[in-house]
Amino acid sequence: MVKKGVITAAGKGSRMKYITSVLPKALLPLFRKEDGKFVMRPIIDLILESLSGVGADKYCVVVGNQGKLLVDYLSERGVTFVTQHYPKGFGDAVLRAEDFVGSDPFFVHADDGVLTGGYKEAAEVFDQYAPDGVLLIREVNNPQRYGVVEVKELGEINNHKLLKVERAEEKPKVPRSNLGISAVYIFSHKIMGALKEISITEGELELTYGIQRLIEQGGEVYAVLLKNERWLNVGDPDSYFKALEFTYGKIS
Repeated sequence: MVKKGVITAAGKGSRMKYITSVLPKALLPLFRKEDGKFVMRPIIDLILESLSGVGADKYCVVVGNQGKLLVDYLSERGVTFVTQHYPKGFGDAVLRAEDFVGSDPFFVHADDGVLTGGYKEAAEVFDQYAPDGVLLIREVNNPQRYGVVEVKELGEINNHKLLKVERAEEKPKVPRSNLGISAVYIFSHKIMGALKEISITEGELELTYGIQRLIEQGGEVYAVLLKNERWLNVGDPDSYFKALEFTYGKIS
């Protein structure tokens, strides 16, 4: 069972710049119903709940230099914090948690969204097959905006297609598929070595680069194709509005 989770929350939230200039993106709320009443819960709570629901109980949150409010909010939950002082990309943020991870497998979860399902399937794939990575992927209309994978079908798990990832690319100009990577992953510690092998002279170190390097090194990366599950995104105004509508409509 995967017991550790790394949550990346160091981004500036520039697409939500007016609200995220005073409130960290991870504290943006979505609707819930508790004890028969409507409440709004910060998305970090929903992320932690989703990961704890499949066995994780130790967390590392990667914050930026302005992460004090988030640190204060989580201060009594036994969370480990590390700082990404410079915005060098998603992959670099994950590397900040190397000491926390050690030699253990771990979840990676971005702070700008949460899935309505799929966590159980990812955990079961990792438990059954012990690959070096498990991705949760979905069909997207605009693959140029995502990390995209090429895959080979292996079978099914819980009525979801189980796939082997043969190639991963970050925001390709000419995508080879429409299968976009959701920002929820499970990795063995080998992803850290793969990320450290990548030399970046310009731009940011993307996690997708590490996934591709892991494959090139002979590592096995599996994927679960999501069906009706949704990524509730709080990272930009349009997506956040839709996430609020969905969570309100789901529980009203």
